[in-house]
Amino acid sequence: MKKAIFPGSFDPITLGHYDIIERGVTLFDELIIAIGINAEKKYMFTLEERKEFLEKCFGNNPKIKIVTYKGLTVDFCLKNNVDFILRGLRNPADFEFEKAIAHTNRDLAPIETVFLLTAAKTSYISSSIVRDVIRNNGDYTKLVPQAVRVKFDK
Repeated sequence: MKKAIFPGSFDPITLGHYDIIERGVTLFDELIIAIGINAEKKYMFTLEERKEFLEKCFGNNPKIKIVTYKGLTVDFCLKNNVDFILRGLRNPADFEFEKAIAHTNRDLAPIETVFLLTAAKTSYISSSIVRDVIRNNGDYTKLVPQAVRVKFDK
């Protein structure tokens, strides 16, 4: 059974994340969307909200499991018999950053990282951009799935 983890903070989930998950789930028997908990980070959305967004998007897919975790991603993988880490790449800077993490993870554990290029139509979207648009009352609706848009509907 091929199991993969797609880790992130998902603050909030974007259409870029959504695209990677939709495409990635076809490659594995099980895809675990894992919301990392980092006490050093200041989040816009609570952990419960972020998990709820993901559950509304993917809760009906039997191949997808949504969890939260603390600590190293490779430790989560080892504890849960996960052999692959799925990551999305938007640009060359993402590749360089993710490559360093992938090499480190492989040094720590026998875990392979699988990279998917984001779709051209979502390659400019990041959670930090979405948060900035939301904070400044901009039109974020083209950047996030319906589950996030509902949060702000009046």
